[in-house]
Amino acid sequence: MKRTYTPWQEWKHPSKQTEYKEPTTLLAENGTLLSPGWARHNVFDYDRDRVKHVMRRKEWDFYQLSDGHYMVQLSFANISLGGYVSAVLVDLQKGETLSSTMDIFLGGKDKYVLPPKGDVPNTVEMTIGKAHFKFLTGGTYRYLQYERGDVKLDFQMDILEDHENITTVLPFKKRKFKDRYFMTTKQNCMPTEGTFTYGGKTVTFSKDNTFTNLDWGRVCTPYKLCWYWGNGSAYIDGPDGQKHLFGFEITWAIGDESNATETCIFYDGKAHKFGAVDVETFPKPDKYMEPWHFVSEDGRFDMTMKPFYDHHSDINALVMRMHSHQVHGLWSGTATLDDGTVLHIEDMYAFCEYVENRW
Repeated sequence: MKRTYTPWQEWKHPSKQTEYKEPTTLLAENGTLLSPGWARHNVFDYDRDRVKHVMRRKEWDFYQLSDGHYMVQLSFANISLGGYVSAVLVDLQKGETLSSTMDIFLGGKDKYVLPPKGDVPNTVEMTIGKAHFKFLTGGTYRYLQYERGDVKLDFQMDILEDHENITTVLPFKKRKFKDRYFMTTKQNCMPTEGTFTYGGKTVTFSKDNTFTNLDWGRVCTPYKLCWYWGNGSAYIDGPDGQKHLFGFEITWAIGDESNATETCIFYDGKAHKFGAVDVETFPKPDKYMEPWHFVSEDGRFDMTMKPFYDHHSDINALVMRMHSHQVHGLWSGTATLDDGTVLHIEDMYAFCEYVENRW
């Protein structure tokens, strides 16, 4: 698949950032996208029945949490043709998957329906195959529970009061895709504690160094997609000498960014928007374990990741393929807040992935 994004060296004009602050309708009755842009909370009213191409409709809740040593991925997805629930535990330091379960179902058009927003109080509780799971979101907390045989997950995470996220709605440029869109909410900086039990063993996570990010998606996409996704959370020393909750979200190359880029710094629960970002050296096909230098068009995000593990997966089922290099590493550099304050980051654990999908 060809790369679809303009390298950062060739940027000529700053990106436009259309922010929505009030409730707004996402789709017209005929399925046309009405409101491309971004928001600090999900203000987009999503009616799944207005999606014109139902079999291109995909909906998911994906949670990834890590303390830099172990990583847990807990996800549910409905892709209309079917779907799955999955729980994975990875030892990042050893580069080893310790536990992995997946239960699938066929025919997800009108069953196993998720809530229309991911950043407001809601409950998702289902039994799929041999797996039972519950995602519970409150005003200042989330609970994640999962059980399948001897595999059990139980996690609790904190949400700051009025915790901002970045919700983006991206169209696709080609005229034939006028009723296709990509809407996601990314919420990170959630301190997390809990356990993952498998095979008689238990891994325990502490809020001191464990953070969760939520990747929430409600999309209607073309058949082929590629993207970069980078995300991280940590406690850092601020300019005032105090500890602060810091994070970032960078996603690009997935759609038309004329009205918004999915790029944001989070600092003590508040979102600080910056412009388009790219990686200096395209990592495909053999540079994934070399340093990645990220820089934004406005210079407000300038970070280098030194990789230590490539969590590579390739699910190839003829007409469908999900090919991912999720690279984990230590990040150093600078991030600039809206008021011009420069934050200096050193050896922060985070990840960035490059994905090519046919689905």
